[in-house]
Amino acid sequence: MKKRLHTYTIIKMKIYYSLFLMIPLTSFVIGCQQPQRILQIGDQHVVATSITTEDFSTDMSSWTVEQMPGGSVQVKDGQMDIDDASGCTVWFNEKMQTPLMIEYDAVVVDAGGPNDRVSDLNCFWLANDIHSPDDFFQNTENRSGKFQNYHDMQLYYVGQGGHDNTKTRFRRYAGGGERPCLPEHDLSEPQFLIRPNVLNRIRIIVYKNQVQYYRNDQLIYDFVDDAPYNSGYFGIRTYKNHLTVDNFKVYTLHDK
Repeated sequence: MKKRLHTYTIIKMKIYYSLFLMIPLTSFVIGCQQPQRILQIGDQHVVATSITTEDFSTDMSSWTVEQMPGGSVQVKDGQMDIDDASGCTVWFNEKMQTPLMIEYDAVVVDAGGPNDRVSDLNCFWLANDIHSPDDFFQNTENRSGKFQNYHDMQLYYVGQGGHDNTKTRFRRYAGGGERPCLPEHDLSEPQFLIRPNVLNRIRIIVYKNQVQYYRNDQLIYDFVDDAPYNSGYFGIRTYKNHLTVDNFKVYTLHDK
């Protein structure tokens, strides 16, 4: 059993998923190869091979923090603990290539802390900065965690439970400030919002031209991109909340 997340009664367990899209999901290891899983995306059976895992048992050396003053990001109780006052993005340092799947666990903490606002379980993926195309982290100081400083980037974005937990939105940032939100990607129903102190298992897939976002096996966005992004960086994004992250995994995908 996973160690306690906090003393206010949230208990979290390491969970290895046995279902995907409500069909059997197989995990196996062949010889010395990385663990693999068989999953279904649309009408295709796909092999997912693990290439990166991060359980935050040691430090934050694999991540770069961009945060406005007043907040903190640290390893605490074996997790990434983001306590943010006015804007934060935490980037995984390795550039990713499609086709891929990203998974991680996140909890939005509501325990009476100064930043314990139930809102903004957000993320960026396949991000590139048009102002520093050759060195993504060259512009870290200028971005600084302020949300408006990311608007010129090229990336995919989900803001889950934004606007004080009233909206969940998906956007494709095109670079130069263009970041439309289609009506069908602007959701306000309770099943798409955040419950405090509850484990959220996030799964992101980019496979060929299909972009998917899941929370706890619930497919929230299934977007077909005619010009999909095929490489870039992943970042946890939040604003004025207290968020924990654990069990971060990246998989490469290929046809079965």
